[in-house]
Amino acid sequence: MAHSRQARKRILQNEKHAAHNRPLRTRASRTVRDAKASIARGDSDVLTQVREAQAALDRAARSGVIHANAAARRKSRLAARLKAAGIAAV
Repeated sequence: MAHSRQARKRILQNEKHAAHNRPLRTRASRTVRDAKASIARGDSDVLTQVREAQAALDRAARSGVIHANAAARRKSRLAARLKAAGIAAV
């Protein structure tokens, strides 16, 4: 348990920030997962799935939940999967 007022305040701040960041991180990871599955299945709405995943990654990076380079790397790998599947990104 924290002994100082400052430490107690930091604990509360950390919990508040974690609660704010959790939905952004979850949305990014789930949309990427859904886009990968959509690519593997060859769905008709695969481009919208990929765009949603890229937007979610950008949103998470903009708010500082994940690093900008991590978002760029994940978007690049997603685009590479799309290209390997032979789906043209228009």
